[in-house]
Amino acid sequence: MKNRLGRLLQHRWHDESDLRRALVPAALARLEAHVAASEQRHSGQIRLCVEAGMPLSYLWRHATARQRAVALFGKLRVWDTAHNNGVLIYLLLAERAIEIVADRGLTALVPAAAWQQIATGLGQALRERHYEQGLDEAIAAVDVLLVQHFPRLAGEDYANELPDRVVQL
Repeated sequence: MKNRLGRLLQHRWHDESDLRRALVPAALARLEAHVAASEQRHSGQIRLCVEAGMPLSYLWRHATARQRAVALFGKLRVWDTAHNNGVLIYLLLAERAIEIVADRGLTALVPAAAWQQIATGLGQALRERHYEQGLDEAIAAVDVLLVQHFPRLAGEDYANELPDRVVQL
């Protein structure tokens, strides 16, 4: 019971002000531009989501950051891309959790260790409070994987299937 209450308080303690401190508007704009530029090089879609604290309904049922990320993967329609190659990079500030969820087109080609390596690098940057730098490097690492496995083909029409902006919850 004590752990449940502690987790609840931890998540309620974090709010929009924590999001604003982590990523100022100019940083959000630069990250959005980086996602947009990246998506010119491959057919994949990258979404960034930063959440201060999970909703009470998730906390009540003891959901993990991974479960929340998977739910957001669906809610943000990252799974709904033509080539099944969307990627969600999710940060949960209350728990300092990082989750990377890739669609089935990528998980069949990229080993779990590669995603873990990206998350580890991002985690190091976040521990040093370099949120923008860490996310920027994570975008670049995901870009490399997408270009390797889903490069933009000559003459292929570009369809930006998902918004490039950072989702803040």
